[in-house]
Amino acid sequence: MPNRSRINKPVYLEAFENGSLDKAIDRLFKELEFCSICPRKCKVNRIKNEKGFCKTGLKPKVYSYMAHQGEEPAISGIKGSGTIFFANCNMGCLYCQNYEFSQLGQGREVEFEDLAGFMLELQGMGCHNINLVTPTHVLPQILKSLEIAISAGLNIPLVYNTSGYELPEIIKLLDGIIDIYLPDMRYADEEFSVKFSNAPGYPKYNRKIIKEMYRQAGIARMDESGIIERGIIIRHLVLPNNLSGTEKIMKFIAEELSRDTYISLMSQYLPYHRAAEFKEINRRLKLKEYKEAREIMEKYGLGKGWIQESYGLERFAGVNIKSVLKDE
Repeated sequence: MPNRSRINKPVYLEAFENGSLDKAIDRLFKELEFCSICPRKCKVNRIKNEKGFCKTGLKPKVYSYMAHQGEEPAISGIKGSGTIFFANCNMGCLYCQNYEFSQLGQGREVEFEDLAGFMLELQGMGCHNINLVTPTHVLPQILKSLEIAISAGLNIPLVYNTSGYELPEIIKLLDGIIDIYLPDMRYADEEFSVKFSNAPGYPKYNRKIIKEMYRQAGIARMDESGIIERGIIIRHLVLPNNLSGTEKIMKFIAEELSRDTYISLMSQYLPYHRAAEFKEINRRLKLKEYKEAREIMEKYGLGKGWIQESYGLERFAGVNIKSVLKDE
């Protein structure tokens, strides 16, 4: 059963007080010496600024930070989600809409104190949470910065916003630190995770870490305003030609987690970056494909979360659905 922790304050405050946050930081920085914090296990010494697949040494690189209104309603709320976009990534998605900084590395290296300052600035703007976008490859640095920010008064929840290519043993270290998990379940089949995202073993690792995140945080719980305080929301980006394997993923969620799991069924795929080189992904998503994905979700009794209505034009992910979906 998932842990049912108190949700009236961020769980990391207790971790800070009892020393478990500090222990996690020490363990993760040791992993950087022979880097093994993601499934790639590049084994470079990032403490000495050596760089592997993610092209990141010791210092985190940040592209931007802002009060973001374009996430799911439970995350953005009224005042926005305090979003920090980290540069570089441990995946290599050929269609990434954020490729300028995720693949090309745009952004600037920052000190841990600077990153802590960004968190505090976002809290000062009234943001509901701190939303860490693509945090996997800079997790040790994030937690060190978090420790600094807590000492200076940070007290809003953390959102771990990940592509889902993680190691379960690393995610276990976040138990009692992360309030809200926002992982992707991008692929059900390794053939496509390798071809389109250069992510060997993605389905295997992804399912394991999703179960661990669910164990830690449980079903999403909202406050009286509908803002998430704790729990997991799973994102599923519907890809053209059913490359994402929606049926297998929804079956897994229903049978291995809970039918009460909140799901964000995303229709915003567009052929960015190098997608034009591959006929399978060199087009927009069809309205029919998204409808089929929605029907699969309903088939497995998964009724909580958000869909992008083709006629209602709901914009939970910053995309006008009318401009994305079309029948062909």
